[in-house]
Amino acid sequence: MKWRTYPDDVLPLWVAEMDVPLAEPVVRAVTDAVACGDTGYPAGTAYAEALAGFARKRWGWDGIAVERTAIVPDVMLGIVEALKLVTGPGEAVVVNSPVYPPFYQFVEHMDRRVEEAPLGADLRLDLDVLEAAFRRTVAGGRRAAYLLCSPHNPTGTVHTAAELAAVAALAGRYGLRVVADEIHAPLLASGVDFVPYLSVPGAENGLSLMSASKAWNLAGLKAALAVAGPRPPPTWRGCPKRSATARAMSASSPTPPPCATAPPGWTRCWPASTTTAVCSPRCWPSTCPPSSTAPVTPRISPGSTAVRSASATIPRRSSWNAAGSR
Repeated sequence: MKWRTYPDDVLPLWVAEMDVPLAEPVVRAVTDAVACGDTGYPAGTAYAEALAGFARKRWGWDGIAVERTAIVPDVMLGIVEALKLVTGPGEAVVVNSPVYPPFYQFVEHMDRRVEEAPLGADLRLDLDVLEAAFRRTVAGGRRAAYLLCSPHNPTGTVHTAAELAAVAALAGRYGLRVVADEIHAPLLASGVDFVPYLSVPGAENGLSLMSASKAWNLAGLKAALAVAGPRPPPTWRGCPKRSATARAMSASSPTPPPCATAPPGWTRCWPASTTTAVCSPRCWPSTCPPSSTAPVTPRISPGSTAVRSASATIPRRSSWNAAGSR
């Protein structure tokens, strides 16, 4: 999709599909599963156990209880399931604009109303604006939810523990449930710490969506994890049943996914060329790329207008209409 949607002179900055080769342990695990015919209906909790172990090692967080998890096809469909649990038709979902465009599309498609709480000029959460949005959405005793993007897409803002604790306090004060999209959590610059929303005080009734898809370039394998805090909504018990039939093969193995055992410096295995060149599948045959395919390096210079960008300027509400599952 990434390299086939726009003409050759457009860099596809509109989608976070990673131009990195798969880690060898991941290739081996998927190949072995296919070779032995392990492609039937999935079962077990290996995926959740692997994420719990990764969270302990990477973030020092021991808060993922396997019994409060559910495998979902991808993060956006998991968000839809989560919002169905905590809101009804016509009720509001608060988002921080500018934000990932499918937040609007998926929310409105499920007959919910989007309420914007724009980020501040520094691209961080504006707690006063957020509180005002919370107050508006619950007026008259209505239910509402807050769809938190953490780390934030597209700004890259990584919310601090203090900011997230303030969010939890506001949500508790106004009776909103927080649904956190944390898909980019493993992809942080050196020296920047990610704080899981469910790890902060007051977030016990929140829901989180996580996946290995971005950090390990596995978006096509379609598997994410919904994680509930210690006080999930009463309807949570039905979520695993609804999503069970949509689990992907990548989440069905009885052994932990190899990406979950990667050390903190796992990105060192990425070839240095990925920082300077983009391997464009436009060069590839219809089957799979030959090993001799050479990377294509875009000709870009500071201030150059020779190459157009598909991302352009991000308005408060984007009009992008491409497919949004991730």
